[in-house]
Amino acid sequence: MTTQEAVIEIGSTGIRLSIADVQDSENWTFIDHAELPIALGWDVFTTGLVSRETLLQCLQILSRFKEQISTYEIPAEHITIIATSALREAINRDTVLDRILIKTGLAVKIIDGLEENRLMYIAVLHGLKDQISRFKTQNSVIIDVGGGSTEMMLFNKGEMVAVHSLRLGTIIIEQHIKSMMGSQKDIRRFLEEYINNMGVNLNKELALSEINQIIAIGQEARLAAQIAGKQISDNCWTINRNKFASFVENIQKYTEEEKIAKFKISYAEAQALNINLLTYKLFINQTGAEDIIVLRSSLHEGIIISKYSVPNTELQENFFSQVVASALNLCRKYSVDEAHATYVRSLALKIYDAMKEELGFTGRERLLLEIAALLHDVGSFIRTSNHELHSLYIIANSEIFGLSKEEMTIVSHVARYHKGAPPTTADPKFHALSPKDRITVQKLAAIVRIADAFDRSHKQKIKNLKIQFHNENMYLTTKDIHDKTLERNALAEKADLFQNIFGYKVILN
Repeated sequence: MTTQEAVIEIGSTGIRLSIADVQDSENWTFIDHAELPIALGWDVFTTGLVSRETLLQCLQILSRFKEQISTYEIPAEHITIIATSALREAINRDTVLDRILIKTGLAVKIIDGLEENRLMYIAVLHGLKDQISRFKTQNSVIIDVGGGSTEMMLFNKGEMVAVHSLRLGTIIIEQHIKSMMGSQKDIRRFLEEYINNMGVNLNKELALSEINQIIAIGQEARLAAQIAGKQISDNCWTINRNKFASFVENIQKYTEEEKIAKFKISYAEAQALNINLLTYKLFINQTGAEDIIVLRSSLHEGIIISKYSVPNTELQENFFSQVVASALNLCRKYSVDEAHATYVRSLALKIYDAMKEELGFTGRERLLLEIAALLHDVGSFIRTSNHELHSLYIIANSEIFGLSKEEMTIVSHVARYHKGAPPTTADPKFHALSPKDRITVQKLAAIVRIADAFDRSHKQKIKNLKIQFHNENMYLTTKDIHDKTLERNALAEKADLFQNIFGYKVILN
């Protein structure tokens, strides 16, 4: 059965509509597309606000797109409206969202940079299906230079190393240079310094010289590939780095009017083209890649694939493995005892699975528990004493692929309460969470505290634990023979939250 889906994306430079015929996450076709420019990014990155004029224009475009969607008779549950960096950073975004809802009936979801990365990864993985073996054997970077931000993911032979959402976009750069009355030479110098500094930090995560595959998405990169590259499939091109560099340098000489005439693009696109492609070029120069793979992929594909992916498919399992790989690399960055972290992760998941019927969770809480268990000791990098407080800070200010800011907040609080006094609303940061999130933190933290207690020695002595529930007790039984005094003492200290939340007394046999 074919279902029609509509996706509207409110970006920094334009509002884009796609309509697709969808059978499943692997079989779908775009049947309609529309895009209209808007100065949303110019407003926000200059003044911090969406102006009245831009809001009215936004309402007109969305009303027009709503009429276009209505001709296909697509129900509301199959219409997705997202907004990215510009609206995300607007001081008056809540007012803007309210006016859009009242005037058009469209509910807009603002996605953060990490969610953009997740959707981008899903779309790229689908676009690379003919090149997937190459992706898994080479070091790669996926990069998308937008109007308000640059999204980047680093991979070591297909395994996630790091994910970054950088406040580096074509509009931000041009606005910054104009404010200083700068020239094109100033733009180049600014970009060179920024990317060189960024390269120093990225080299700590993955040697850029060892990256031999650049995967670029975005219409500007696609324009370069279509003109100077080679098409290898319906949605994929390759372009040699030298040819790409030559193309980038040539277009720097064109005026906006010449670019509009030559490439059949809008004025807004012509303004962004030079900075966008120069950003790609300067970053590519930092790597060892000889060719760039350019995909016809976007957030729209990611949304459709994500919405129609069947649970437990290979795609979802791959996604979860990348989330864990990203967390493990954060562990290594902060010199966490990885053997202890993976032991606590394993036992925490075992307890979760034994109790899943009474936990009352229906979403991604198991994944959040897994990440929190891996990262609970990350604060020891700063100081061992009271390290749970430092874990809260590090996690809350880090990026993990696939987790939203809200999910990272939950993970950081679970790590915060893996030891010490149980959470209470006397803690202002915990109190600031929603009631639902507070309950989630308490349940997951209770499990991590038990799992952590079983490795007080950090020597993983207790193996093959059997979990049983009887007469309001949770029995953890092992046949391992060694002195368990440390573990019993740790349980006495840390089992209080588990007992208060779930009502079970924890007994080690």
